[in-house]
Amino acid sequence: METEGRYTLVGALVVAVVALMSLAIMWLAGAADTIAYQTYTIYFKQQSLDGLAVGSPVKMRGIKVGVVDGYLFSRKHGEAVAVTTRIDEGVPVHTGAAAFIKRNLVTGIAAIEITNGSNDAPLLDKAPAGERYPVIAEGSSDIDKVATALSRLAVNGAQVLEKMNSLLSDENQRAINETLANLNELSGHLAANKESLDAAVQGIRDASDEFRLAGASINQAATRAEGTIVSVGQNADVALKGATVAMEKLQRDAKLISEQVQQLSETGTLEMTNISRDVRTSADTLSTAGQRLSNPRTILFGPDKKHLGPGEKLP
Repeated sequence: METEGRYTLVGALVVAVVALMSLAIMWLAGAADTIAYQTYTIYFKQQSLDGLAVGSPVKMRGIKVGVVDGYLFSRKHGEAVAVTTRIDEGVPVHTGAAAFIKRNLVTGIAAIEITNGSNDAPLLDKAPAGERYPVIAEGSSDIDKVATALSRLAVNGAQVLEKMNSLLSDENQRAINETLANLNELSGHLAANKESLDAAVQGIRDASDEFRLAGASINQAATRAEGTIVSVGQNADVALKGATVAMEKLQRDAKLISEQVQQLSETGTLEMTNISRDVRTSADTLSTAGQRLSNPRTILFGPDKKHLGPGEKLP
């Protein structure tokens, strides 16, 4: 009985130890998952994941900061592969970060390289709508850029070769041969007529000299004409100033004459008025005297009673 009780106690202790170890492992694993790492999702659509596996390193500036936790094909993003990564919680991943595949050319083992965003950008710690973890965008590696440049270079080289083939076609070669033949014939004619060409060139040179002399003469004539025009302009300016002075004097004289004529007109009018009044008075006197002279009796004996004015009496 003591032996069975001892075995029971040992078995119970073993079971308790195993249970405690299992709980400790589970607790440590859960704590590591929730505290030590931050999980991110990366959708790779343009790059090949050859050489990448679960546990492959995730690097930033060449330093390992995490591991690949898993991957699966995404139905929401077409042909993209969703790669889940765990990155150390102390590594700040900013908005604008991009990830690409970096592969060892010798071993073929691949890793994920992350290019972080700007330090001024906020931390990438929020999951988009419909996602479980924050999403790091897919970037492009230097090798991809070189491959793209080489592909473009190959395309451009093919286009250049095609254009060269078009340029060197049979028809263009015949045209080039005809052009060369025409140039050869033209050079032969020029060599045969060298003396005539020399004479023509000499004639052109003489004509250019004559044109140069004519230009100098025209320049001198223009200079003289300019001096004459300046002199005529100065004389015209002097004459214009004299005419202006004469016009001002004539204007002043005309104004003075007008004032004198107006004054004379007023004086003559006044004198004519006085003369007219005197003439009228003399006419009245003469008329009265004529009436009296026409009747001598009136002068000798005085007027009749019927010619007496009011209040007059005969003597």
